[in-house]
Amino acid sequence: MNLSEEYKTIRTYTEEICKHLQTEDYVVQPVVDVSPPKWHIGHVTWFFETFILKPYFENYEEFDPKYNFVFNSYYETVGARVIRTDRGNLSRPTVADIYKYRKYVDDAMNEFLQHSLSKGIEEIVVLGFNHEQQHQELLMTDIKFILGNNPLFPPYKNPSGSRATNNKNFDSSQNTFTKITEGIYQIGYEGEGFCFDNELQRHNVFVNDFSIAKNLVTNGEYLKFINSGAYQNFNYWHSDGWEWVKINQITAPLYWYFIDGKWYNFTLEGLQILDINEPVCHVSFYEAAAYASWKQMRLPTEFEWEIAARKFDWGRRWEWTESAYLPYPGFSKAPGAIGEYNGKFMVNQMVLRGASDVTSPGHSRITYRNFFQPNLRWQYTGIRLAQ
Repeated sequence: MNLSEEYKTIRTYTEEICKHLQTEDYVVQPVVDVSPPKWHIGHVTWFFETFILKPYFENYEEFDPKYNFVFNSYYETVGARVIRTDRGNLSRPTVADIYKYRKYVDDAMNEFLQHSLSKGIEEIVVLGFNHEQQHQELLMTDIKFILGNNPLFPPYKNPSGSRATNNKNFDSSQNTFTKITEGIYQIGYEGEGFCFDNELQRHNVFVNDFSIAKNLVTNGEYLKFINSGAYQNFNYWHSDGWEWVKINQITAPLYWYFIDGKWYNFTLEGLQILDINEPVCHVSFYEAAAYASWKQMRLPTEFEWEIAARKFDWGRRWEWTESAYLPYPGFSKAPGAIGEYNGKFMVNQMVLRGASDVTSPGHSRITYRNFFQPNLRWQYTGIRLAQ
């Protein structure tokens, strides 16, 4: 697939995600971490306009100079911007305006991609592809949060007809562990394809003997943690985690509801009976670490996860690790705004590995490093144990 075809495929997928939305769904921002869908649509378009068309496409005319203020996310190099908490206050530009903007930039990009590009420009184009794929996953998680915080629990899409039950057969003993021998292993991306700068440089790490679970922790297993009273027992929690539990009155994963004696879970198909065989989802690092402590185990480090990942299935949930998000040895930021992409966030965040049910096609690999603050759980986050 050439660049022009790949551009069209990725941009079309974003619009496919949004086709289930009503106009009103595009403008909601319930919390600071969730951006309105229309902002995502505009921001990924702004990325191509700002970093490719404006500097490299001769005679390109900017769609609207004011959009730089509206759709810049966090790039200090590019200038001032609407603060993140105010994205939901933007009734203008309208959804229709933003789709016009998107078409305008798409038409220009389609023309631009017919030309021969230098390696450097091509790399920025491919970064734009991966940037949009990141926002496709964010779109899905933000849409779920928007709908999941509506008291009507409206579904994103029509139910498939399958219904879970709290009474399915459940056998946690099936979760066996894979042993990994101590030694020196290589970590980080290697190859000719795309990777983010935080996956570089490839380097050696030493690990002791460890074992890692072949399967993710399920809802049924996590339900035992809840029923044991673990949310009321400080012994399992980090100090910050225990404060978070008390202040926010946390008693279960995000989207879990106990109604008339049964557990329900809000899904993209609406509110449904909790499926106890599904991997637990929407838990914070604090909850993941507390569950591991309750099991008298721990979370894997990101290095252990990467070493062992070829020995188990992954991709259903972003998996919390015990590792703080830090630069690899030899890491260096690119000059200018592109250098702000990852490096500036390497503090106060924990690493997640893998992918999730809503990760875009072709946007996952073993070396991918996702990262979030330890209290966040609106992403499709889950738990894999180590010992």
